[in-house]
Amino acid sequence: MPAITRGSHCKIENGTKLDDVMVARVTDASAMEKTPPKRKLRSGDAQRQQSPVSEPMNWKSPRRCLNSSPKSVPHSDGKTFIDGFPKLHMSPIKCLFKNPSVKPDWNPKDTQHIKTAKEALHVSTAPTTIMCREDEQSRILNFCKACVEQEKAGSLYVCGCPGTGKSLSMEKVKEQLADWVKESGLQLPDILSINCTSLAKTSDIFTKIMGEAQPQKKRNGSLTPLQHLQSLYSQKAESSCTKMMLIIADELDYLITKDKAVLHNLFMLTTFPFSRCILIGIANAIDLADRFLPRLQALNCKPPVITYRAYSKEQILKILHQRLTVLPFVVFQPQALELCARKVAAVSGDMRKALCVCRNAIELLEAEHKASSKEEDHIACDASAPEIVKSRESQIVRLDHMAVALSKTFKSPAVETIQSLPQHQQIILCSVVKLVRGGKKDTTIGEVNKSYVDICKSTLIPPVGTLELSNMFTVLNDQGLLKLGQSRDDKTRRVLLKVDEADVTFALQGIRFFRNCLTVN
Repeated sequence: MPAITRGSHCKIENGTKLDDVMVARVTDASAMEKTPPKRKLRSGDAQRQQSPVSEPMNWKSPRRCLNSSPKSVPHSDGKTFIDGFPKLHMSPIKCLFKNPSVKPDWNPKDTQHIKTAKEALHVSTAPTTIMCREDEQSRILNFCKACVEQEKAGSLYVCGCPGTGKSLSMEKVKEQLADWVKESGLQLPDILSINCTSLAKTSDIFTKIMGEAQPQKKRNGSLTPLQHLQSLYSQKAESSCTKMMLIIADELDYLITKDKAVLHNLFMLTTFPFSRCILIGIANAIDLADRFLPRLQALNCKPPVITYRAYSKEQILKILHQRLTVLPFVVFQPQALELCARKVAAVSGDMRKALCVCRNAIELLEAEHKASSKEEDHIACDASAPEIVKSRESQIVRLDHMAVALSKTFKSPAVETIQSLPQHQQIILCSVVKLVRGGKKDTTIGEVNKSYVDICKSTLIPPVGTLELSNMFTVLNDQGLLKLGQSRDDKTRRVLLKVDEADVTFALQGIRFFRNCLTVN
């Protein structure tokens, strides 16, 4: 094995030291710098020229290389800026809480945030478009277009459960009709919107119509407003009085009287030979035209019916998302909105109820934060990421808030009473609810008994005897849930449901057995 030299300096040629060789090389390099450069040097190269020997480049890890770029500019404080913005080397959540001046988008302690969220979910806040009601809205608009184009009177009946978008659709129809008339070059009819609950007397509706039809003309005092209208539409109108009139009568069932005369005469105005009325009646009862306008059906003048069905879970969820997208922050957990939509659709399908429940849930969150106002406003920057995420989730409406809001909105003393009943009495109530659906007012004990036995047999529950069943009817009558009529034969006694059908559904829908009983016809 060859020996290794241990001298202080290695001799290269004739005693020349290694240091002298390096100096000679530097001298040759300085001579070469006198020649003109072939390319323009970068700004960083000028610093390297100051030292005679270039220092070796420090090695960087791939992760550090990703955080730098050719556009990066080092600052004196050690921070890296890219295109004028600081390069973040920590998670956005930690940076959010590290800087106290940056606040989360949604702050339930901010009264302005709470107010904005509640306004977006208020019933009076009309959305730009009516979702899930495009078909019904189109049919009403086409009916109005046909009457205006043909200058022909007509009537239409719009019905549906409360909170299904009937009145809101009519507002959009009026706007669309005005735009269509302007584009078509036709004459816009006079529009008279009447809420029948605001009338002092049911016959005052004819006074309002007469005031819109002939606002400045003096009328004969011996004739009633209805007689004036009947006379006006029985003769050919003058050229100056040919403008048509669109009458939108909301809450039409308020006009129902014992003799049904007001409601009948109102629809009859559209049947006169020279009538200029386009009547749209809006009410909750589906069979109003069949029950209270039999003479119109006999005269083949029954108005066409457009029915607004109750909103489904998917439709309620879609409308809630539409209203919440206008907000610049997230207010609800997705699971909380889904719970609200599912519960409201199962009970009534009333969109106004769903909006009310969501506002109540926001108020619960607001009250919760007011109670815990002594807690720290900001989380320390060294907090763990799961704790930070959990803290941010506590800022929005959670599932438990929505459950409490639903309970407060729908729960009534009747619901608590129904939930505390024995199982067989609850089955009797389910049987009554199934029998009185579809507009039927009451039923008989015999029919309820038959439905009760069928339910018990289908679920393998032994039914009670006749005497015990009669006693249970008496108990339900005493508690105010049912009302029993008088009859010699017990089976023919009338049974009337004294509580709201929605209360029975809400009280028992948590049990799968009763939920199936109420959904299966």
